[in-house]
Amino acid sequence: MDVCEAVRTGLAVRTFQDKPIPSEVVHKIIEAARLTGSSMNGQPWHFIVVQDRAQLRKLGALAKTGPYIAQALLAIVVVIDRTLYAVSDGSRAIQSMILTAWSEGIGSNWVGFVEMPEVNKILDIPAALDVLAVVPFGYPAKAVGKGKKKRKALSEVVYWEKFGESAK
Repeated sequence: MDVCEAVRTGLAVRTFQDKPIPSEVVHKIIEAARLTGSSMNGQPWHFIVVQDRAQLRKLGALAKTGPYIAQALLAIVVVIDRTLYAVSDGSRAIQSMILTAWSEGIGSNWVGFVEMPEVNKILDIPAALDVLAVVPFGYPAKAVGKGKKKRKALSEVVYWEKFGESAK
Protein backbone atom coordinates (compact mmCIF):
# COMPACT_ATOMS: atom_id res chain seq x y z
CA MET A 1 0.00 0.00 0.00
CA ASP A 2 1.25 3.47 -0.87
CA VAL A 3 2.09 5.57 2.22
CA CYS A 4 -0.36 8.34 1.28
CA GLU A 5 -3.06 5.71 0.82
CA ALA A 6 -2.32 4.33 4.28
CA VAL A 7 -2.63 7.84 5.75
CA ARG A 8 -5.82 8.52 3.77
CA THR A 9 -7.56 5.27 4.70
CA GLY A 10 -6.23 4.44 8.15
CA LEU A 11 -8.69 4.64 11.03
CA ALA A 12 -8.54 3.71 14.71
CA VAL A 13 -9.37 0.06 15.29
CA ARG A 14 -10.60 -1.03 18.72
CA THR A 15 -12.06 -4.49 18.02
CA PHE A 16 -9.96 -7.31 16.67
CA GLN A 17 -10.38 -10.73 15.12
CA ASP A 18 -8.98 -13.70 16.97
CA LYS A 19 -6.51 -14.19 14.12
CA PRO A 20 -2.76 -14.33 14.77
CA ILE A 21 -0.48 -11.83 13.10
CA PRO A 22 2.30 -13.65 11.20
CA SER A 23 5.70 -13.27 12.85
CA GLU A 24 7.22 -11.73 9.72
CA VAL A 25 4.58 -8.97 9.86
CA VAL A 26 5.25 -8.40 13.57
CA HIS A 27 8.95 -8.02 12.75
CA LYS A 28 8.11 -5.62 9.90
CA ILE A 29 6.09 -3.44 12.32
CA ILE A 30 8.90 -3.43 14.88
CA GLU A 31 11.49 -2.70 12.21
CA ALA A 32 9.45 0.30 11.05
CA ALA A 33 9.65 1.70 14.59
CA ARG A 34 13.36 1.01 14.94
CA LEU A 35 14.17 2.70 11.62
CA THR A 36 12.17 5.84 12.36
CA GLY A 37 14.18 9.05 12.46
CA SER A 38 14.83 10.72 15.79
CA SER A 39 16.29 13.99 17.00
CA MET A 40 20.09 13.89 16.72
CA ASN A 41 19.68 10.14 16.08
CA GLY A 42 19.11 9.72 19.82
CA GLN A 43 16.71 6.78 19.40
CA PRO A 44 15.31 7.32 22.93
CA TRP A 45 12.99 4.32 22.76
CA HIS A 46 12.47 0.72 23.69
CA PHE A 47 9.71 -1.54 22.36
CA ILE A 48 8.19 -4.39 24.34
CA VAL A 49 6.22 -6.87 22.24
CA VAL A 50 3.46 -8.43 24.32
CA GLN A 51 1.60 -11.48 23.01
CA ASP A 52 0.85 -13.32 26.25
CA ARG A 53 -2.94 -13.23 26.73
CA ALA A 54 -2.71 -12.80 30.52
CA GLN A 55 -0.36 -9.81 30.11
CA LEU A 56 -2.64 -8.29 27.45
CA ARG A 57 -5.58 -8.58 29.87
CA LYS A 58 -3.53 -6.85 32.58
CA LEU A 59 -2.57 -4.05 30.20
CA GLY A 60 -6.22 -3.68 29.15
CA ALA A 61 -7.29 -3.43 32.78
CA LEU A 62 -4.67 -0.73 33.48
CA ALA A 63 -5.42 1.43 30.43
CA LYS A 64 -8.46 3.58 31.22
CA THR A 65 -8.82 4.61 27.57
CA GLY A 66 -8.01 1.23 26.07
CA PRO A 67 -9.57 -1.80 27.75
CA TYR A 68 -9.76 -3.33 24.27
CA ILE A 69 -6.04 -4.12 24.56
CA ALA A 70 -7.24 -7.26 26.34
CA GLN A 71 -8.82 -8.53 23.09
CA ALA A 72 -5.78 -7.86 20.88
CA LEU A 73 -3.40 -10.68 20.06
CA LEU A 74 -0.46 -8.30 20.11
CA ALA A 75 0.47 -5.03 21.76
CA ILE A 76 3.67 -3.06 21.58
CA VAL A 77 4.53 -1.00 24.63
CA VAL A 78 6.58 2.04 23.68
CA VAL A 79 8.99 3.03 26.43
CA ILE A 80 11.01 6.25 26.28
CA ASP A 81 14.01 7.75 27.96
CA ARG A 82 13.49 11.02 29.81
CA THR A 83 15.09 13.28 27.24
CA LEU A 84 13.96 16.51 25.64
CA TYR A 85 12.74 15.00 22.37
CA ALA A 86 11.73 11.51 23.53
CA VAL A 87 7.96 12.11 23.37
CA SER A 88 8.23 13.48 19.85
CA ASP A 89 10.58 10.74 18.69
CA GLY A 90 8.53 7.98 20.31
CA SER A 91 5.39 9.40 18.71
CA ARG A 92 7.05 9.25 15.32
CA ALA A 93 7.93 5.59 15.91
CA ILE A 94 4.33 4.84 16.89
CA GLN A 95 3.04 6.43 13.69
CA SER A 96 5.51 4.37 11.67
CA MET A 97 4.22 1.19 13.33
CA ILE A 98 0.57 2.13 12.82
CA LEU A 99 1.04 2.93 9.12
CA THR A 100 3.12 -0.19 8.49
CA ALA A 101 0.51 -2.36 10.20
CA TRP A 102 -2.31 -0.72 8.25
CA SER A 103 -0.51 -1.40 4.99
CA GLU A 104 -0.68 -5.10 5.96
CA GLY A 105 -4.41 -4.94 6.79
CA ILE A 106 -3.79 -4.75 10.54
CA GLY A 107 -5.53 -2.14 12.65
CA SER A 108 -4.36 -0.41 15.80
CA ASN A 109 -4.89 2.58 18.02
CA TRP A 110 -2.73 4.58 20.40
CA VAL A 111 -3.60 3.98 24.07
CA GLY A 112 -2.40 6.10 26.96
CA PHE A 113 0.08 8.92 27.13
CA VAL A 114 2.98 8.76 29.59
CA GLU A 115 2.04 8.61 33.30
CA MET A 116 1.53 4.81 33.27
CA PRO A 117 3.70 3.63 36.21
CA GLU A 118 1.58 0.50 36.74
CA VAL A 119 2.71 -0.75 33.32
CA ASN A 120 6.33 -0.25 34.40
CA LYS A 121 5.69 -2.59 37.32
CA ILE A 122 4.08 -5.47 35.44
CA LEU A 123 6.61 -5.40 32.59
CA ASP A 124 9.71 -4.82 34.77
CA ILE A 125 10.46 -1.49 33.13
CA PRO A 126 13.04 0.52 35.09
CA ALA A 127 11.60 3.48 37.01
CA ALA A 128 13.96 5.83 35.13
CA LEU A 129 11.97 5.18 31.91
CA ASP A 130 8.43 6.19 30.94
CA VAL A 131 5.77 4.25 29.09
CA LEU A 132 4.68 6.58 26.30
CA ALA A 133 1.88 4.36 25.02
CA VAL A 134 0.54 0.88 24.54
CA VAL A 135 -0.38 0.12 20.93
CA PRO A 136 -2.60 -2.93 20.38
CA PHE A 137 -2.62 -4.53 16.93
CA GLY A 138 -4.94 -6.95 15.19
CA TYR A 139 -7.00 -7.65 12.14
CA PRO A 140 -10.16 -5.51 12.37
CA ALA A 141 -13.19 -7.44 13.66
CA LYS A 142 -15.48 -5.55 11.32
CA ALA A 143 -15.12 -3.72 8.05
CA VAL A 144 -13.57 -0.32 8.53
CA GLY A 145 -14.80 2.57 6.38
CA LYS A 146 -11.55 3.15 4.51
CA GLY A 147 -11.09 6.77 3.56
CA LYS A 148 -14.29 8.00 5.21
CA LYS A 149 -12.85 10.42 7.72
CA LYS A 150 -14.35 13.46 9.35
CA ARG A 151 -11.66 16.09 8.89
CA LYS A 152 -11.67 19.85 8.62
CA ALA A 153 -11.41 21.26 5.12
CA LEU A 154 -7.91 22.17 3.92
CA SER A 155 -8.97 25.82 3.81
CA GLU A 156 -9.57 25.68 7.58
CA VAL A 157 -6.13 24.37 8.50
CA VAL A 158 -3.68 25.26 5.72
CA TYR A 159 -2.30 28.72 5.13
CA TRP A 160 0.28 30.04 2.68
CA GLU A 161 3.26 32.09 3.77
CA LYS A 162 1.50 33.54 6.88
CA PHE A 163 -1.13 32.38 9.33
CA GLY A 164 -4.60 33.12 8.00
CA GLU A 165 -3.46 33.58 4.39
CA SER A 166 -5.48 31.43 2.01
CA ALA A 167 -4.22 30.10 -1.30
CA LYS A 168 -4.20 32.59 -4.12
